[in-house]
Amino acid sequence: MTQQQTAFLEVLQLRFAQNTNRHPDIDWSEVEQKLMNSPEKLSSIFEMETSGGEPDLVCFDQEWFYVDCVAESPIGRRSLCYDSKALDQRKEHKPSGNVIETAHKMGIELLNETQYRTLQTLGKFDLKTSSWILTPENIRQLGGALFCDRRYDAVFVYHNGASSYYAARGFRGCIKL
Repeated sequence: MTQQQTAFLEVLQLRFAQNTNRHPDIDWSEVEQKLMNSPEKLSSIFEMETSGGEPDLVCFDQEWFYVDCVAESPIGRRSLCYDSKALDQRKEHKPSGNVIETAHKMGIELLNETQYRTLQTLGKFDLKTSSWILTPENIRQLGGALFCDRRYDAVFVYHNGASSYYAARGFRGCIKL
């Protein structure tokens, strides 16, 4: 194992210990073993970290996922439109990329609405920003895409044109461990 991997595992272990409400009754040694046995997943989780996601272990439907748990949408993944089709449709002021391709390159997936709402039960996220979420195909075919945030102590799901992008909107991702 490289020195960088060891240092990163220490970061993950510290975050794991500081946020036990996100993964009750799970022992770090089990998580560490899974990470050590999956270098490609560890690499993706590292990408989540370096783009500002502060990934931590979260359980969705009894399965373990590393999820972006940073308070606001990851700063290194903002100002992106939804997908390549939306990016191609923009004639002027194109963003630097799109969330679907960025997530794919990182080896992660966008949170869906259920996962986003579950994450919000573990803390208060996106109080000032918003995050694109996986959009159902029927909405996407009509040109739209979905995003979420938390305002007034409630989680909201909104829609926007898929080609839109904002400095305060990014995306949260996850990877099954």
